[in-house]
Amino acid sequence: MILQRLLWLAASTAVFAALVVIWHLVVENGLINRVFLPTPVSTWEALYAGILHGSLLGAWGETVRRMIYGWLFASLLGVVLGALIGMSAQARAYMSGILEFIRPLPASAVVPVAIVLLGLTEYMVLAVIAFGAVWPTLLATVHGFASVEPRLYEVGQSLRMSRWDVVRKISLPNSVPDILSGMRISVTVALILTVVGEMLTGRPGLGSAIISSARMFQAPQLFAGVILLGITGYVSSILLNLAEARLLRWRS
Repeated sequence: MILQRLLWLAASTAVFAALVVIWHLVVENGLINRVFLPTPVSTWEALYAGILHGSLLGAWGETVRRMIYGWLFASLLGVVLGALIGMSAQARAYMSGILEFIRPLPASAVVPVAIVLLGLTEYMVLAVIAFGAVWPTLLATVHGFASVEPRLYEVGQSLRMSRWDVVRKISLPNSVPDILSGMRISVTVALILTVVGEMLTGRPGLGSAIISSARMFQAPQLFAGVILLGITGYVSSILLNLAEARLLRWRS
């Protein structure tokens, strides 16, 4: 098992190194102008300088803060509403049409409405993040609660368990795998919408830093911001995978 993980790690590292080499060769051979695509070395130097001496670290902190706030609110709202809908067949029948009507709406289409209602404010960005990130968790929670084995509810009734005990001891534990899967997807959506919101409102963060670098043709700083966003998404995924493995140890 350990050997297999090491092999996968070596393979992924080799692919990453190959992409960096191709990137370097493309720029060095003049296939793309350095004004638009910097070399990997200059990008690394911009990333290093931006974190140690520039404002890149502060911008990253603002982006992560908004992402976490919006994601946590969306996750809480998704779990609560998903549990209420998933436990009742009637609620699912009544709400399915509304959910299917609202769910396909892209968050970008909601941005103008949010700007009208909340202005170009911090609350507008958080509202857009929450709107886009709530759906994976909400739908996963509905599916998790709806797919609980009916005989488990019969056992709860025979034991005269209260409604809250049924949720806490039967429904929620059986739905945790679905909920965690939805939350893992929603954190990626939250990161994307955070950057979009910062670009639109000019709020401090990686989104506004990337836009500013693009307008001033500072390609190394632009790509440094993009790489930092990729690292943020990658680390977020790893942390959630570790949390999921820890919370679901009872399944192994």
